[in-house]
Amino acid sequence: MSTKRNNPETIAIHGGDYKSDPATNAVAVPIYRTTSYQFNNTEHAANLFALKEFGNIYTRIMNPTNDVLEKRVAALEGGLSCVTVSSGQTASSFAILNVAQAGDNIVSSTDLYGGTVSLFTHTLSKLGIEIRYADPSDPKNFEKMVDDKTRAFYGETLPNPYLRVFPIKEVSDIGRKYNIPLIMDNTASPVICKPIEHGAAIVIHSLTKYIGGHGTAVAGSIVDSGNFDWTADPKRQPLFNEPDASYGGVIWGKAVPELTGANVPFAVRARVCLLRDLGSALAPDNAFAIIQGLETVALRMKQHCENAEKVVNFLKKHKEVTKVIYSTEHNKPIADRAKKYLRGGYGPMVGIELKGGIEAGKTFIESLKMFYHVANIGDVRSLAIHPASTTHSQLNEKELAASGVTQSYVRLCIGIEHVDDIIEDLNQALNKSSKGKLRAVS
Repeated sequence: MSTKRNNPETIAIHGGDYKSDPATNAVAVPIYRTTSYQFNNTEHAANLFALKEFGNIYTRIMNPTNDVLEKRVAALEGGLSCVTVSSGQTASSFAILNVAQAGDNIVSSTDLYGGTVSLFTHTLSKLGIEIRYADPSDPKNFEKMVDDKTRAFYGETLPNPYLRVFPIKEVSDIGRKYNIPLIMDNTASPVICKPIEHGAAIVIHSLTKYIGGHGTAVAGSIVDSGNFDWTADPKRQPLFNEPDASYGGVIWGKAVPELTGANVPFAVRARVCLLRDLGSALAPDNAFAIIQGLETVALRMKQHCENAEKVVNFLKKHKEVTKVIYSTEHNKPIADRAKKYLRGGYGPMVGIELKGGIEAGKTFIESLKMFYHVANIGDVRSLAIHPASTTHSQLNEKELAASGVTQSYVRLCIGIEHVDDIIEDLNQALNKSSKGKLRAVS
């Protein structure tokens, strides 16, 4: 890196040692739109495929544009290595498939994005991986579900839509007792939370959201902290301690540190096994688009969070709002976690429940003029949606309740527009929502 400084504003622009393109001196990161790379000779090619040395083989596995993005995201999170993938959903899938196989289990927080619940409960279960759900309000719930086949803990820093900050250190400490890594989805809180500093072993992102910021590209990332000992208990982590026949019997937990000098077997295995076999590669064009957003993520998160706190204060006083859901608006033990783990802001998302229930919610959303009605989160623009009928519609009533979604819940993603304009739009839509309430009664 061109500077020793650790500040996210600087890392996002200068991280990863990229100063200019070595071939052209171009300052902007080039889009290397290539599938393949010329090998120097047969020995060079053989060494690359045998993992005796690292380098470009095929863009399904690595790409120079993606490499710059990976190094910056790793630096931003304080990790040692990063693998970019085609989407945040791929990052979630790979994070689990990289530690677990048929017959194993993962203990996950109940507070999850609806798509992750569907992935865990339905798709991964068909592959023979059991997901056990623990209520994170008490971290000890994770320990109660551990057995000899538990391979990882999983949580979201700022879970959408419950917005209860996850007890990162508490759960990580439990995991370390059993040599169980904590995988954290930090999608909704880049910059303002650093899960690795609190003991997380792996951090994943949907880069589509706040790190990208512009809603123009889909991407995901997996960051290996380098702080987890994958060989301490071989029976607990068999995928890193048993010979891998697909690479001539290599033992990842031992071979990667010996080859690279870095404790990043998780990242290397995800790249050369899962990306190689499943092919969920990030296109270099999308990597380039995410890099453009990454450069301003620290500035944007400040504005998102500052605006969100002002919106929360407004909503708490509005007559049509019966409840405001925000990281600091839970009971004291949960709210205290926001103050413990979030720095420089308490998050960009806000939930509300309206007096008139689901009908008022529909009227409210349809009355918004500046807010966009979309499924995404993390754009620079302000967004709104009704999760029970959209993003969480595949969940049953029990799953909805566990994730914090009621029929009247509306999720707001507060953008970086001027806060007066945001509040003005919310106010006029809320005032119209009472008509939805009256229509429901009549």
